[in-house]
Amino acid sequence: MYQPDLSPVADSLALSSVVAVLPLLTLFVLLGGLRMKAHWAGLASLAVAVAVAVTAYGMPADLALLSASEGAAFGLFPIMWIVITAIWVYQLTVVSGRFEDLRRAFGLISADPRVQAIIIAFCFGGLLEALAGFGAPVAITGVMLMGLGFAPVRAAVTVLVANTAPVAFGAIATPIITAGNLTKIPYTEIGAYVGHQTPLVALFVPLLLVALVDGRRGVRQTWPVALVCGAVFGLAQFISATYLSVELTDIIASLAALAAIVLFLRVWRPRGGEEARADLHKAAEQEQGDGSAGQPSKPGHGDRPVAPSATPTGQDRGAVTGTLPTAGTEQRIEGPRILMAFLPYLIIIGVFSLARLLTPLKEFLAASDVKFGWPGLDGEVLTAAGQASAATVYTFPWLSSPGTLLLLSGVVIAAVYRVSPAAATREFTATLAKLRWALLTVAAVLALAYVMNLSGQTITIGTWIAGAGTAFAFLSPLLGWLGTAVTGSDTSANALFATLQQTAANKAGLDPTLLVAANTSGGVVGKMISPQNLTIAATAVGLIGRESQLFRAAIKWSLMLLLALCLLVYLQSNVLAWMLP
Repeated sequence: MYQPDLSPVADSLALSSVVAVLPLLTLFVLLGGLRMKAHWAGLASLAVAVAVAVTAYGMPADLALLSASEGAAFGLFPIMWIVITAIWVYQLTVVSGRFEDLRRAFGLISADPRVQAIIIAFCFGGLLEALAGFGAPVAITGVMLMGLGFAPVRAAVTVLVANTAPVAFGAIATPIITAGNLTKIPYTEIGAYVGHQTPLVALFVPLLLVALVDGRRGVRQTWPVALVCGAVFGLAQFISATYLSVELTDIIASLAALAAIVLFLRVWRPRGGEEARADLHKAAEQEQGDGSAGQPSKPGHGDRPVAPSATPTGQDRGAVTGTLPTAGTEQRIEGPRILMAFLPYLIIIGVFSLARLLTPLKEFLAASDVKFGWPGLDGEVLTAAGQASAATVYTFPWLSSPGTLLLLSGVVIAAVYRVSPAAATREFTATLAKLRWALLTVAAVLALAYVMNLSGQTITIGTWIAGAGTAFAFLSPLLGWLGTAVTGSDTSANALFATLQQTAANKAGLDPTLLVAANTSGGVVGKMISPQNLTIAATAVGLIGRESQLFRAAIKWSLMLLLALCLLVYLQSNVLAWMLP
């Protein structure tokens, strides 16, 4: 039976941490420095993790490989299952010809592509994060921005940055509930603390989005609506997490922010929308012309998943080829068509709301989960504390998974849109084929995470950072950022480090609830550089194999927001303690 030693190298926690971080350094250097394709970078980093586990930590080779196999299985199901079904649902809207109506419906709120980026990537993406999480918002909103004519790289980076502030309360607050279960701190208290931290991120993210879409000009011309959106979203998060419902926080915040944009645009309109539209059109054509988008302009070929295998209708061709309409060519749509355009997402919201909020149905779905000890691994690995590791029990949520709920939603959508079973099946198989490298990447990254976790590498790094004493208040979001960057999940980051944060806080005389919340908040800005999320975004916009480019574009924003959170948590631990619940 294997029990990890936290200081296996020369009995030194610092030296052991240097060795333990080698797989992560390998991953980030290969992605960001050498620009290696994500699946090769993931496999190389996995090999380093297994080597460190076996040679430095003394983990039996068979257990290390079995840990990798369990992680790979988790990466494929439920993680990539969600991505597959999310993109498939989008494909149904394309082949039915309804996506163009959806684009025009968003245009009724504003024809300005910078405002549309806020509405789709931030507000609508936040709503999807609230209900599904696990990459579904990035996949769906990424292809939606591509359909609006955004260049692939710009669309991907925009949705990655947007998928931050809602993450802590994503999937009906699963990360926070997980932290509460592990630490025995009431999750409502943790959620209230998080609600006093992430609104700061929410305030500035819409500004970052318009900067990404249209640079300084975009910020200068659209800052009022961006600030209104961020302020209302953050205020709604604060109120809901503190006084109303932790589980419903992102739903309330997303809808409130969207309503605020609609009302604000009735009295104020940004200028420069046509210039921004023309520049986006030019950038999209340039990427396609120089081959940087990784696909030809004709639908149905290349790696780009937004191009369906079936022939699109005439009204849908603009969405498929990713071109912005020229000024004056917009066709207005009215009531019934608007409702049909939004119907898929109303169906998704309805299905997820019932599954997450209707207790009898929620319990029925949870009861259908198949749990079993991973063969050859379960019962053979202990935690650093000497207890049997719960991570060796694999859960197969065949019915309760967000991916399955998206599949069920897709079946209903196909029926309502009158997409034939043959066409729907063809789109599903085409999506699977286009995601083959993404499947390998995510399986490799999750395998890496499981090897690092079960061998003790991750906890070694966390314990070393936690030794900073009272200064740990500044560093505590770093652990959540690191955990989410590795696993792609704020829930997993809390599973790794929530208890460690609590223990370190008690030793340093700090508020344990504050640091557990900081772990959750730090994770929200780590998600945009997670290889899992990078792969999802790259796949959604047809940049498979070019995750390194997205990593380099997103890392600076991730580090900037992380520094802001570190400063905030440090100040909340002393001079700003009054602002905590």
